[in-house]
Amino acid sequence: MSPTRGTAVAAGAFFLITEVAAIAGLLLYQPVLSNPNYVIGAGADNRVLMGGFFELVLVAAIVGTGVTLYPVVRNQSHSVALGYLCTRLLEAVVILVGIVSVLSAVTMRQGFAGTPGTDSAALVAAGKSLVAIHDWTFLLGPNVLLGLNSLLLAYLLYRSRLVPRFIAALGLIGGVLICISAGAVMFGLYEQVSTVGTVAALPVFAWEVSLAIYLIVKGFRSPPAVAGGIAPAEPQAGLAVTREA
Repeated sequence: MSPTRGTAVAAGAFFLITEVAAIAGLLLYQPVLSNPNYVIGAGADNRVLMGGFFELVLVAAIVGTGVTLYPVVRNQSHSVALGYLCTRLLEAVVILVGIVSVLSAVTMRQGFAGTPGTDSAALVAAGKSLVAIHDWTFLLGPNVLLGLNSLLLAYLLYRSRLVPRFIAALGLIGGVLICISAGAVMFGLYEQVSTVGTVAALPVFAWEVSLAIYLIVKGFRSPPAVAGGIAPAEPQAGLAVTREA
């Protein structure tokens, strides 16, 4: 078995976990994200808390992909690989901020909703602020930073041919599209969770899923090159003869 086979399987598994956990977390968060009166209503605390759990799984899997792939791709370009690892870790940190904001809304609802003398309008305003923080982390983490680290990883894989180039090209395209889409959302051209936003995110989704499946089924196509991408020179025949003499 290739020494990188286990690394490939682990990285592929982490990528699949990120997709499942991200979708599950977003769906489970809907009571607090879509209802501005969540903090003063009956709430769906267990569902939202479960969403937070899936988001924590997502964070762990994101870190897992970065840490697992870094030793492999750094052999192609140490600086680019380090950039990939750093943006992957930063993406995880930004998502963590979003998790804290959503779970804080749950705590606020449990602690203050229905309490005599509570200013409901102030609670709703505070709840909306927490949701706004989540929305920005959702834009900056799984969009801007995801686009950047997808570009860096896809470049390294395209250059090294560790996976088929069409998969790496899909990552390059997807990374660019999701960054452009994030910019459009930032300037109010359309909502992030919308038909246009979803279409713009499909290539990067396809990139991660196809990469995950390939790594799990096939592994890396060839052993990584040595650091700097330069193989050690073979001894010259004449020199070898001289030494033997």
